[in-house]
Amino acid sequence: MVFERRNYVLLLAGLAVVVLGYVMMRMENEVDGFISLYVAPLLILGGYLEIIYAILWRPRDEGQRAGSQQ
Repeated sequence: MVFERRNYVLLLAGLAVVVLGYVMMRMENEVDGFISLYVAPLLILGGYLEIIYAILWRPRDEGQRAGSQQ
């Protein structure tokens, strides 16, 4: 498999954070609201960064660890 279980868990967590950010942005109907201007965009950005991390994360091989310690 290309991804391991941890990759999928991180990917789903990142997707949940992105969806939560969009829901929070929609919840507040004010254009100049604190949540829709500051909190929600940070959540969305953090979610996308977590998705990127989930895609790029790879466990270390035991052979790599043994070779780097010598």
